[in-house]
Amino acid sequence: MHSESAPAPAPPTRQRLSIAIVALGGQGGGVLADWLVDVAEAYGWIVQSSSVPGVAQRTGSTVYYLEAAAPIAGAGHEPVLALMPVPGDVDLVVAPELMEAGRAIARGLVTPDRTTLIASSHRIYGITEKSAAFDGIADPQPVLAAMRREARRLVLFDMERACAQTGSVVSSVLCGAIAAADALPFPRELYEEAIRRGGVAVEANLAGFAAGWQRARDPEAAAPGVAAAAAPSDGPTTEIGRRLDARVRAEFPEALHPAIRDGVRTMVEYQDARYAGEYLDRVGATLRSDAAAGGAARDFALTGAFARRLATWMAYEDAIRVAELKTTSERFDRVRADADAGSTQVLQLTDYLHPRFEDFCEMLPAPIGERLARSPAAARRLGPLFRRGRRIETNRLRGFLLLRLIARLRRWRRASWRHRREMQGIEAWCERIRRIAAMPDAALELIESQGVVTGYGDTRERGLRRFESILQLVDRDASAPDLAARVRRLRTAADPDES
Repeated sequence: MHSESAPAPAPPTRQRLSIAIVALGGQGGGVLADWLVDVAEAYGWIVQSSSVPGVAQRTGSTVYYLEAAAPIAGAGHEPVLALMPVPGDVDLVVAPELMEAGRAIARGLVTPDRTTLIASSHRIYGITEKSAAFDGIADPQPVLAAMRREARRLVLFDMERACAQTGSVVSSVLCGAIAAADALPFPRELYEEAIRRGGVAVEANLAGFAAGWQRARDPEAAAPGVAAAAAPSDGPTTEIGRRLDARVRAEFPEALHPAIRDGVRTMVEYQDARYAGEYLDRVGATLRSDAAAGGAARDFALTGAFARRLATWMAYEDAIRVAELKTTSERFDRVRADADAGSTQVLQLTDYLHPRFEDFCEMLPAPIGERLARSPAAARRLGPLFRRGRRIETNRLRGFLLLRLIARLRRWRRASWRHRREMQGIEAWCERIRRIAAMPDAALELIESQGVVTGYGDTRERGLRRFESILQLVDRDASAPDLAARVRRLRTAADPDES
């Protein structure tokens, strides 16, 4: 968690101030703008606000712009105020998320001679970050460096955590940080009065305001109620977990333990301890190939990457997994928290599912499922049943029990046609990795190429076709000295679009 605040400069003495708020949908940017307008008017200043909405949540932020000016005695007219921020002429920029602060800097709204920048250090991942076939998360370090370089004063801390601890929203925490930063000449009392006049969730918003004030004034002191970081687990607490952990410690180098333990936990949670044993068998076989190719000199980076990708593939998303995840108590708690629903409020939850005929076949025992999937007559007769999606009210007993029934098919997953297909694909992938382990760069590229297979349904089928093209390249050019570069080119080409 980042927490920064430079020493507070003297309160501004300028008679005109410009403020830009760059917020995502649902973050309360409009509410914050209304509070600031109320504060400025209560102080006796003339203020004007405008906004330009973005395209949608996380594909374009809304810019709220305020200009406030002190009345000039004897002027006989009101000042002319602008409707949009001008690069190089903004006194205060407010961003409730890290990358939105970066976008404000890119627009030229933050300048070292003038601008106070107040931002939250937490991330809300963009659509392009979440939809990338590989690790699409943007590196925050260049943004942090630009914030420190470009802002006259920077106030930066995790406002999402403050919201969670006070039951407030990010707009109230931002309001407290603005008041504490002394970027505006208005006293604290006016901000609190504006929140009270707003009349919505007053106590929670005042608690968020107080947390924002304290963090901005004293970034080293935790806000009231902020919990300390959880202590690391001492290890598995079940006999099965201890037995698997003992195998990890006995068979694998210490540098690989964190990645492999994560994989083991995933396998047990996804299926059972025997499945975790199969995972360790595959990782162990790759480790032997890696060691024979001199992997120790590279800290067995090949095996570590393989362990992470293998865990992702073996925990493939099928209808059983989807039904299981949608009916966990953790999922209902998370939805209730996201909706800010109280413990006595009724929460209606409707899930939209659109299984395909192929998905139905994949759940069946392998011989039956394969025969149905390859039968034109079955597709003609049964296919129409799967052309429309289903809306299931998971909060109701009927919908919940339907999904729980599907989730209980987990014990028979190994017999399904989908499982047989996935295991055949995994074994073919593993065999090729071991075959080219003596070319570690190429083997690493092949391991990472599995990331083109994502999602489910048609998206997954497209990924599988792309992945098959990469496997064919490895089969054809396994001895080529530039194999790593060739695989990398195909892998990169498979990521951005469907062509």
